[in-house]
Amino acid sequence: MPRIQIGSWANAAVNWLRDNLDWLFQLITTVLNGLYNAIHTVLAAPEPLVLAGILAVLAWWLRGLPAAVLTFLGFALIDSIQQWGPTVESLSLVLVACLITVVVAVPLGIWAARSRVVGGILRPVLDLMQTMPAMVYLIPGILFFGLGVVPGIVATIVFSMPPAVRMTELGIRQVDEELVEAAEAFGTHPRRTLLRVQLPLALPTIMAGINQVIMLALSMVVIAGMVGGGGLGASVYNAISSVNVALGAEAGLAVVILAMYLDRMTGALNQRVSPLGRRALAKAQAALGGWKFLQWRPATSLAMAGVVVLALLAGGMSYLNNNGSGASGGNGKPITLGYVNWDEGKATTYLWKEILEERGYKPKVQALEAGPLFAGQARGDIDVQTNAWLPVTHAEYWKEYKDQLEDLGTWYDKTSLEIAVPSYVKDVKTLDDLKGKSAEFGGKITGIEPGAGEMKILKDKVLGAYGLGGEYKVQESSTASMLSELDRAIHNKKPIAVTLWSPHWAYDKYQLTKLKDPKGAFGSGDGLHMLGRKGFGKDMPEVAKWMKNFHLDEKQLTSLENAIKTAGEGHEQDGVRSWLKQHPGLVEKIAPSAHATYAKGADAGKSPNIGYPAWDEGIATAYLWKNVLEKRGYKPNLRNLDVGPMWTGLSTGQIDVETDGWLPVAQKQYWDKYKNDLVDVGAWYDKTSLEIAVPSYVKDVKSMDDLRAHKDEFKGKIIGIEPGTGEMQRLKSTVLPAYGLDDFEVTSAGTSAMLAELDRAYHNHEPVAVVLWSPHWAYSKYQLTKLADPKGTWGANNQIKTLGNKSFPKKFPEFYGWLKNWKMTPDELGSLEKDIQDAGKGNEDKGVEKWIDQHPGVVDQMAPLK
Repeated sequence: MPRIQIGSWANAAVNWLRDNLDWLFQLITTVLNGLYNAIHTVLAAPEPLVLAGILAVLAWWLRGLPAAVLTFLGFALIDSIQQWGPTVESLSLVLVACLITVVVAVPLGIWAARSRVVGGILRPVLDLMQTMPAMVYLIPGILFFGLGVVPGIVATIVFSMPPAVRMTELGIRQVDEELVEAAEAFGTHPRRTLLRVQLPLALPTIMAGINQVIMLALSMVVIAGMVGGGGLGASVYNAISSVNVALGAEAGLAVVILAMYLDRMTGALNQRVSPLGRRALAKAQAALGGWKFLQWRPATSLAMAGVVVLALLAGGMSYLNNNGSGASGGNGKPITLGYVNWDEGKATTYLWKEILEERGYKPKVQALEAGPLFAGQARGDIDVQTNAWLPVTHAEYWKEYKDQLEDLGTWYDKTSLEIAVPSYVKDVKTLDDLKGKSAEFGGKITGIEPGAGEMKILKDKVLGAYGLGGEYKVQESSTASMLSELDRAIHNKKPIAVTLWSPHWAYDKYQLTKLKDPKGAFGSGDGLHMLGRKGFGKDMPEVAKWMKNFHLDEKQLTSLENAIKTAGEGHEQDGVRSWLKQHPGLVEKIAPSAHATYAKGADAGKSPNIGYPAWDEGIATAYLWKNVLEKRGYKPNLRNLDVGPMWTGLSTGQIDVETDGWLPVAQKQYWDKYKNDLVDVGAWYDKTSLEIAVPSYVKDVKSMDDLRAHKDEFKGKIIGIEPGTGEMQRLKSTVLPAYGLDDFEVTSAGTSAMLAELDRAYHNHEPVAVVLWSPHWAYSKYQLTKLADPKGTWGANNQIKTLGNKSFPKKFPEFYGWLKNWKMTPDELGSLEKDIQDAGKGNEDKGVEKWIDQHPGVVDQMAPLK
């Protein structure tokens, strides 16, 4: 019988649609991305336990108190196993897919119920949609919509729609015809008959269909992780591809909890929206007797009002969380890195992720099969892949997509592909030796991902060249599965033949024999290439230049792979960071930044403990010296402490040095107590002042004397800072009594709380008196009046000094010498504090790096080398 070219017709149809309806697919992509981003933004805004509480309240409304408690505990467990982010992504994807599915499916079901012709046409279409293997939908999805959430959403809609259509049609058809006839007999319009009679009675069946839609959508979301859909699907896919039992168990448990929640809640929703359901609920509650309180549920109006309020709260939190500053260097530009889950691909991808983050970019990594990776990169969804094996292994993909890609060069040369067997397997040294021994190897060769170029070469060339095609079956799996099978076979001393390549860490771990390929069927070996999407070099010339000059030798690569394997799944960047610490200067070599490289100091490798209080100049100078010392090869440790513990730690040697000692006045009591155990390294800033400050719009308050007459205006309160500071102690013991202000309350919540209260009062144009000092960035941000101190109660002005433990000069002589000669001007300190403020909490190093870039030569000035 002649072959029917169904596959070719399907391929031609897909190509025609892609070429002629690209505008439609772009529109769909934009709409679906917008819906997904909107829902994900709201769900991701609150802290995990806040959203868990919101979901628990919904469970309380739908199913009662026990369901609410279990909901909160379940989602709290998801947070504790670090699967919260993927769970929120999957929930967002399910909600978008289900929303669109219901909007389309219910009208189709109604139409099919009212027209047998429509029902007859839809039935085979729905059969096709429901019985086609789910993963098949991902293929056109990638071609039409690229990688990411959109093909996952589209495939999910197609796969989950049939139950909703069928159940809607079934529910309406099952409505008693006599009721419909009675409505028509009274002259009811068909539309009102549908809305008032048929839909309410069919609602339980329709809701059952919607419940099935949600369950099918969640199962499809996991599959969509294979094409970059993210969420729990990506976690499950990574677990499968790396045979990671721990990650698989945690991701699977998160899927189960989410599925159970959605199933129980949608099942219970019928009892809230359907009259029949509410009647059944009332009967069930009446049968509970004394346990009714467990099933008590808030009124619908109250619950809906709560949902609206919580949604607004979530949106507000999202707005606040997103009000951050952009990074320097790369200016926060996004870059998407794709990789096949092979060791060298994962290692180099996460290495580049770390490097790009250090340079101010925002890289995102996606694990994909080779086929979707090349197709996605050709579409422009993936910017770079680091692990293209050319010219042999990935020859087919390169041939198909080379016009849409840029070859950024070879970073490793040369590789080899091979079949390997354990060394205890005798008389098997070449591929020829495999012939006639299939029984010994179970008639199979254990392979890797089916889309890998090596697998295609093995099937298309190698087996035929050596006459192994009819004797051996190539078992497709994944790299991790192959390695797991190899480990199991070696542990049991059983023969096994596996697809491998060089370089690979397996040759270090096991005693293996690379089977020789005398006919050269595997080819002459590949180089590992960096490939960029078309236009990548033009769009990101700096990164493209770095990547073109990127090279790793075998020792570097295998040690990097080992570091990442040691760190474990989900901690790849920790492994990279650990490896980079053992290769100082490599980041600067791979991706040279605008600033110069720095020579190491005489004491490079030493780890001084630098303490600092949570004051702006303390934070700024501590992080500045941390950055400078790291450039000189030191490994400094920073410790944030309150003033009292800081001085105690200095005296005992737990802290080696601090840069924020206010002397001779503000911290006099600490100096008098601990000076025998300390060394005064010297003053780096001169001169400071302590003061009370008020907003400039507060009239007639210019000095401390004026506060007394305006006590009521300030509600008898002065907003203070940390209670252990010398300024606070001097305020209470000396300043307030001298001006008769003992009856003022002095708050002591901390510097951050004082600044927050100042900002709030200033925004509302309210009087406020705060404890401040100069220099401080608040005087630049706000119009403030420093209250004069005619009686001189604040004492003489301070210098800001560097103080060390008495052993500090001997332990760190080079660092001690640098600190003795260090000075900063008010403009330098102010600009440094501003850059750190702009970088935001947790990004102090980036703020310092930006400041250093803007002050060329400052490192050599602060830390000169002989």
